[in-house]
Amino acid sequence: MCGICGIFFSNRDWRVPSGALASMNRSIAHRGPDDDGFFNEENVGLAMRRLSIIDVQSGHQPLANENRDVWIVYNGEIYNHAALRPELEAKGHRYQTRSDTETIVHLYEEYGRDCVKHLRGMFAFAIWDRRKRLLFAARDRLGIKPLYYRWDGNTFLFGSEIKAILAYPEANALFNRHALAEYLAFGYITGPETMFAGIKKLMPGHTLELKEGGEPQIVRYWDLETPVDREPHPKSFYVKGYRDLLEQAVSSHLMSDVPLGMLLSGGLDSSAVAALATKIRGDQIQTFAVGYGNSEAQFSELGFARQVAEHIGSDHHEIRLSREQFFDNLPRVIWHEDEPIVWPSSVSLYSVARLARERVTVVLTGEGSDETLAGYTRYAWTLLNARMDRAYRSVVPDAVRRLLRRTVHASPLSAALHRKLGHTFVMRDGNSWPSFYFDNFYSAFSSPEQQQLLTPEALEASGDAYIGSMHAWEASHGDLLHRLLYTDINSYLIELLMKQDQMSMAASIESRVPFLDHELVEFTARIPAQYLVQGLAGKFILKQAVEDLLPHSIVYRKKMGFPTPWEYWLAGPELDNLECFLLDPRTMERNLFRPDAVQRLIAEHRAKSRDHGNRIWRLLNLEVWQRVMIDREPIEAVSINRPSAAKVWV
Repeated sequence: MCGICGIFFSNRDWRVPSGALASMNRSIAHRGPDDDGFFNEENVGLAMRRLSIIDVQSGHQPLANENRDVWIVYNGEIYNHAALRPELEAKGHRYQTRSDTETIVHLYEEYGRDCVKHLRGMFAFAIWDRRKRLLFAARDRLGIKPLYYRWDGNTFLFGSEIKAILAYPEANALFNRHALAEYLAFGYITGPETMFAGIKKLMPGHTLELKEGGEPQIVRYWDLETPVDREPHPKSFYVKGYRDLLEQAVSSHLMSDVPLGMLLSGGLDSSAVAALATKIRGDQIQTFAVGYGNSEAQFSELGFARQVAEHIGSDHHEIRLSREQFFDNLPRVIWHEDEPIVWPSSVSLYSVARLARERVTVVLTGEGSDETLAGYTRYAWTLLNARMDRAYRSVVPDAVRRLLRRTVHASPLSAALHRKLGHTFVMRDGNSWPSFYFDNFYSAFSSPEQQQLLTPEALEASGDAYIGSMHAWEASHGDLLHRLLYTDINSYLIELLMKQDQMSMAASIESRVPFLDHELVEFTARIPAQYLVQGLAGKFILKQAVEDLLPHSIVYRKKMGFPTPWEYWLAGPELDNLECFLLDPRTMERNLFRPDAVQRLIAEHRAKSRDHGNRIWRLLNLEVWQRVMIDREPIEAVSINRPSAAKVWV
């Protein structure tokens, strides 16, 4: 819906500089090209950029209550706002608009911090309570909408994007080196820390309160604690229940006063949402898909997306992305995401969002199904690995297992065989959960591998690679599958949703995720594991729930997961350019990585003795990010295809 930002001084005698607040707001103008608004009073300043979607004419922000002593800036959509309104009006609250923003204000007046418990939707907002001299902020249960903040004991800054905070004159862009180990492993920071020193994210399902002269009080108001049904119902019960709730979620997410469409990958998730949207609306919807040039066609799902579009009768649009466009767009995409991007698909998403913006303002997407219904192969594979590992460890001594791992690792096998063996219990330390699961399916550089990659100085400052993910794992409960899902929902999914938000808002378009309606997610958490996974495939509840809507070939085809031709490009001359970029003196002078380690990694990949594609991607993104966000180099000046320095570090 928009972007928000603000300033709050702990000392009431200080005054918010209007120029600084305006600068913060301008930095996120892409999030809301339709309107802007400001509230600036004494030591508090609130600002917003609006993308008009609901109540286009009168939904201006910041918005106040009747007495003008409660002010809000808000980003998101509250899908049950119309249902909440009659009850609030019966309690004496007087509405001035039709906007969902005003419902939050009246809920806050009525319930205080518990207002969030009544909301169904996606949101990040900040409220200034003039009566209590209190700033109250909140983020939705699953983290669909982002909220970042910086607090130094005197000044509290917040924004929908980190760049809004960095636009404040005294907020310097400093690399949080303590996050380096986790970044190299996962590509993202799991907890409240970010890649910027001093800047944090408010975690999903949390509220924050800050009074004058006080410290931020952060409270978790929601957690996915729904237990699995102890006495399972028949599978048909869960299939029907899931279908009914998903249909309700899609219907509510169609709420809009502006044109709405669908990002269509051709996979099951987006196809199911598109088919339901078509069924509910009863008319033709707009669909949008992205693929690659002719030489990379095997990495595209355009054919599947086209098949679904023909099946549901949508008005379908496509864009193809070339290798040159991919690398030219990468610095700009990193600028929009604020932090290094985790997946190459961010570039594809940015491109298709720009295509969609030519015709619609809102899009629905299929995000969230895999993390709630066990759609990734890693879940089923881990269940199998765990069973095999128990038997393996019961008969093979630790010393023999370690010797076998070292022998296989050093053997002259092909890169493909090394990769496949690396995912099995034979090559994993069953006594270490980070090795058995996180290094197996997430880590580019495991902790031992970082010992070889990092300089002594970087290693000393780099922190614990697994602390955030292990915190989520240790907080999980239930059987193994549900613990895996809980961990991903509280770590991996948060980053995935940030990508979805930032890439769509970069194109001034709002994305919505019906699979993450919190009531649907809570129902899903009840489903027994045996109904979710069969063999090495998952998501069977969804597959059976939408069999009547889609062709069998779409419902049961193998998941591709928004593929990009990254590995294909690395097999060609592009690797030479990347080698120059990563060994450029400017890169090496940061004193993060050992030059010989980087050279060896690229040489092994070029020789096809190891597959280091994910590692090269991780290093590339970190360096581009440092140039764009830390060095503040103009985006257009950061060239990956044509490295600025011909000399390579030796």
